[in-house]
Amino acid sequence: MSAAVIVFPGSNCDRDCKVAVERSTGERVEMVWHGETELPKGLDLIVLPGGFSYGDYLRCGAMAAQSPIMQAVKTAADDGVAVVGICNGFQILCEAGMLPGALLRNAGLKYVCKPITLQVANGQTRFTSGYQGRREVVMTQGNGDGNYFADAQTLARLEGEGQVVFRYVDNPNGSVADIAGIQNARGNVLGMMPHPDRAFEAELGSADGAVLFQSVLNAA
Repeated sequence: MSAAVIVFPGSNCDRDCKVAVERSTGERVEMVWHGETELPKGLDLIVLPGGFSYGDYLRCGAMAAQSPIMQAVKTAADDGVAVVGICNGFQILCEAGMLPGALLRNAGLKYVCKPITLQVANGQTRFTSGYQGRREVVMTQGNGDGNYFADAQTLARLEGEGQVVFRYVDNPNGSVADIAGIQNARGNVLGMMPHPDRAFEAELGSADGAVLFQSVLNAA
């Protein structure tokens, strides 16, 4: 598998994602600066990492969504390349119009950072097939703006078309319908607030995040 991690000003999980994908899959990962206009050829996976791109000014992910590299990311997604946006990356995908809905301030107005149990709401995606029927997985949450919101019509579509991929077992953000991660209608773009890149080895408390990256490798 060929993979790339996009680096934005203020990203703080870009190298975490690189290490997580490399150790999970054994494949080399390229780091791509946000100011570039082209991606490496032959990619199977693009990761938009967590962090605080542009210091979260204006709205989380809003400025990063306008970065030059995002046009190439959109084109790659249109061509079927898998894209995973984690935490701030999820916010960027929503701001860029690649996923529906928005991420609001946490309901409790507090930053949440702790291990999180997730329900695998759809185990038949290219991101979750490796869980092989497991209903729950553990990853790590770390955000202050992880409260997923979508209007009723959008939510009905997400639910009806199997686009809800992960739900919180104990919702820490106030996200509508306990949503922790969604995919696009085509099934190749995933946005999620919990961090698989912080849960890819047992020594980190969970290796469940590695399975997500391995699932993409197997699908590729």
